[in-house]
Amino acid sequence: MSGWLIYWLLWGLMFAVGEGIALKRTEKGDTLSEQIWAWLKVTPGKTPASSALFRFPSAVVGATLIWLFFHFLFGWFA
Repeated sequence: MSGWLIYWLLWGLMFAVGEGIALKRTEKGDTLSEQIWAWLKVTPGKTPASSALFRFPSAVVGATLIWLFFHFLFGWFA
């Protein structure tokens, strides 16, 4: 088992524990989703703003998620 494997397993475990705790809490702004929504100024259930300040960060997040999808599933764009 390499040091990097241990690192990524610990990182994933820390994320899972932190997100799990955040999901159990009732406070706003503690989950990763809520943090990203706050950064993008998104209110769940409402249509987001259409300003350029909203579109650019949203495009970056969307492009990153699309890249991750293809990268993890097919090894593309490595």
